[in-house]
Amino acid sequence: MNGNNSAVNPLPPVVAALFLMIVGIEIAFQLGTRNLIGGPGAAGWRLSAFQTYAFSGNIFDWMLANNHWPLSQLMRFLTYPFVHASFSHALFVGVMLLAMGKMVAEAFGQIATLGIFVVSGIGGALAYALFLNDPVPLIGGFAPVYGMIGAFTYLLARSLANIGANQARAFMLIAVLMGIQLLFGLFFDVQSDWVADLAGFVTGFAMSFVVSPGGWARVLGKIRHD
Repeated sequence: MNGNNSAVNPLPPVVAALFLMIVGIEIAFQLGTRNLIGGPGAAGWRLSAFQTYAFSGNIFDWMLANNHWPLSQLMRFLTYPFVHASFSHALFVGVMLLAMGKMVAEAFGQIATLGIFVVSGIGGALAYALFLNDPVPLIGGFAPVYGMIGAFTYLLARSLANIGANQARAFMLIAVLMGIQLLFGLFFDVQSDWVADLAGFVTGFAMSFVVSPGGWARVLGKIRHD
């Protein structure tokens, strides 16, 4: 047996980096709340982060109405996935990121995976602002993680197509996840950020046609054929 072969495939660096950012920020919040770091003001770090880095539909509406796009507000499209409501919120996002991100990065490459994460987060925020009138800020990394699920769905659909199976089976995961969210909504006061999650999924799935290996060539070939 070759001692150089690892029993576990290493985690792609881009996925590890995103995970560490999400969990590291949450750990800082937790330590600050317990007065272990940062002094007396550290207890308010999470609330301060919400005010500065969460995505606000109201702020977006203001920018759109005034055609004024300050960078200090536009950055919220990129920062909101790294701010979470609680440790369990951040941990659940992180675990899903590790699972989905590893498979996507191994198939698409790291740059494409980072692009899916970032653009899916932007797509989720845009949908949240444009389709809803919700004053509650959008936080958490579920929208970009759902983008990863969209990319994984694309991979699964192509695999099923290659063996002549029904490609609709690839959408079972997103159907189950959305069903669970809607079921919870019947019994609990669930926020409407599921709109951002679904938009993130659609964004990630659509991007996969272009950023997957050979995807751009297939798209060009389809255009020329039509």
